[in-house]
Order: sequence, then structure tokens, then C-alpha cells
Amino acid sequence: MSDDVHEVNGGDSDEHQAETDHQGNQDDPAQKKSAKHDSGAADLERVTDYAEEKEIAATDEVKGAMSFIGDVRNKEAAEKMAKERELLKVAISKEDVDLIVTEFEISRPKAERVLREHHGNVVDALTALTN
Repeated sequence: MSDDVHEVNGGDSDEHQAETDHQGNQDDPAQKKSAKHDSGAADLERVTDYAEEKEIAATDEVKGAMSFIGDVRNKEAAEKMAKERELLKVAISKEDVDLIVTEFEISRPKAERVLREHHGNVVDALTALTN
């Protein structure tokens, strides 16, 4: 019966030998894992510190770029508004608008815009619409 117990526990003796080094000392697997974990945590902490410093510097650059983009957009919007005001000052003939609308079958606002862009010159407007 002791042979039966030895066979059942036979698997344990192999694991026990694996845990014992050549001098007969037993290594604690938990100590190995914690040592590896502590080493990895220290490495991770150094990487994290570097990344945080880098992010702080990049934030100022991003703010500057966003400010520049906002300025460019505001400038473009102002130029567009100025152009629209100039186009509204151009005098156009109702008959010319009607001609463009009927001949090209486009909306009245588009016909007025094309005519205004060509300073009321119906021939230039018609040429632009055909090209």
C-alpha cells in the first residue's frame, strides 16, 4: 500500500526536485516573480516619467498650432465676407438673370452670383457657364 502512496505522490517529487537547486536549497517562486515584477515596475516608471515630460512640451506646441489654424480660418472667413459684400454691390439686370436661368436651367441665386462675379457682363457669365 505504501507503493500506491508513492505512485500518487510521485509527481510531487519531480516538482520538488525542480524547485531545489544543485546545492539543495529551495527557491521560492513567489520571490522570483516579485523580483521580476519590481524590476519591470521600475522600468515602466522611468518610461512613464519620460512620456509625461514629453506630453507637457508637446501640449504647448499643439496650442500654438491650434491658435495659428484658428487665425488662418478667421482670416479666410473675413476675406470671404468682404468678397460677398463686394459682389452684392455689383448692379445686375433682371433680364440678364432671367436669360441665364431659362437658358441654362439653373437656380436664380446661382445665376445672380455668376453674373455678379463677372461684373454684370452677361456674355462673360454665359461663357463661364459653358466652360
